[in-house]
Amino acid sequence: MHTLASRLRRLPPSCGPVRLIGVDGHAGSGKSTFAGRLAAALGGAPVLQLDDIATHQELFTWTERLLREVIEPLGRGETAHYRPYDWRARRFGPARALPPAPVILLEGVGAGRRALRPRLARLLWMDLPREEAWARGRARDGEEQRAFWARWTEEERRHFAGDPSRRYADLLVRQRTEGYEVRPGLATAPDPDQILTHSDGPSAVC
Repeated sequence: MHTLASRLRRLPPSCGPVRLIGVDGHAGSGKSTFAGRLAAALGGAPVLQLDDIATHQELFTWTERLLREVIEPLGRGETAHYRPYDWRARRFGPARALPPAPVILLEGVGAGRRALRPRLARLLWMDLPREEAWARGRARDGEEQRAFWARWTEEERRHFAGDPSRRYADLLVRQRTEGYEVRPGLATAPDPDQILTHSDGPSAVC
């Protein structure tokens, strides 16, 4: 993990003074856990979770708000301010500040969408097939979230059909029994719901 963190620190800034790193993947693929560990390896880099940006009404149609409230201010070297969404109360909470930092992680489904890719220094994709990821997510959230998951999977399927991320990822990340394996992304990727069985590129475990 520290090797990857060192590589990311050396990248040129991509959004004003910030190296903005996208961590995308299907819901339940382990993005939050990985982003937390990477942030720690980066010395406490801020993590903006897209769960704080999305809402019940805007599961994937939050692009303009994110650009206006976060991406554009950071691009000017200014502190961004956004209001995290409370999924239980179904309303936005108090404003939260996000100052520019050398590296900021943008974590969540849709972090690699086309409107954001020009501002990303790197795009990482959690390489877990969607059905396996969704099964993990359902098990995590329990029976009370069954109706939400039924809606979510249809919306996520629709999102990635129209705005795929994996084929544009710079790095593919797979969770192993211990740590993570990081492989180069592919310019022309196979079906995103198939597990890669072979790669000619170098890989690293972190």
